[in-house]
Amino acid sequence: MEWQQLEYFQTLAKIKNFTKAAEELALTQSALSRSIAKLEDELGVPLFERKTRGVTLNQYGEVFLQYVNRAMEEITLAKQELKDLIDPLNGVISLAFIHTLGSSYVPELISAFRVQYPGIQFQLVQDSTKKIMAQLESGEIDLGFCSPNKPYENMESVPIVDEELFMIVPKDHRLANEEQVELQEVAREPFVAYKRESGLRDVIDHLCQEAGFEPHVAFEGVGDATIAGFVAAGFGVALIPFIPGLDMNKISLLHVSEPQCRRRIDMTWRSDRYMSPAVSHFKKFIENRFE
Repeated sequence: MEWQQLEYFQTLAKIKNFTKAAEELALTQSALSRSIAKLEDELGVPLFERKTRGVTLNQYGEVFLQYVNRAMEEITLAKQELKDLIDPLNGVISLAFIHTLGSSYVPELISAFRVQYPGIQFQLVQDSTKKIMAQLESGEIDLGFCSPNKPYENMESVPIVDEELFMIVPKDHRLANEEQVELQEVAREPFVAYKRESGLRDVIDHLCQEAGFEPHVAFEGVGDATIAGFVAAGFGVALIPFIPGLDMNKISLLHVSEPQCRRRIDMTWRSDRYMSPAVSHFKKFIENRFE
């Protein structure tokens, strides 16, 4: 069994078509077919169900793919670790972060880090907490800046941001001229809320429960600018973190005195996965900065 055979099998399992898989692998279709047939002969079982328009994995192929994915991930990590031993001050960090950190926090953090480690590069993804945690679990990213609301197996976290959440209301709202309010004062009003996939939604729902009510959600959005825009248009009130550059012409920003409205953002990583020197340097840099 050869490494190339495993690569060919993995690609065909993903694409499910011999012609298209061969094109991606820069092979002839007959060469790919021979390689898969040889692999099946060696294993003693067929791996695919042949159909008119392509192929699908059978029960043997499904089992084999799990081990192939695991083996290839281990080899890839081993190659990366050896490369890192040769040059520990270079490398690539794959980092995912929630939307609210994209305007200033992450750009400023990376800019400061690059002063010390100019040879280290970044692959950046902006997404929801739910998707970031899924990417960490699958090994697609090294680090995630997000707000997980439950413990995950083989994950570790440290806090990096502790920020206040503000009430925003339209400029013509009855509370618009107040500096401070209690959350219960808007218990009967419609809310503009973050979608369920956002870790911030769970925080806000919990705060409303603490204040003695379930929020009536009139609209669900993803980005902070969208939430603020619908509040400005009179769809309801909202709790959001402070966002630099937020247009204050149509909304008012109010402190909430009761309950204390704050949310924590963590740096999260897989505890059972190899961490390159580049990622270790960045992780330590962030921990020192938060302290």
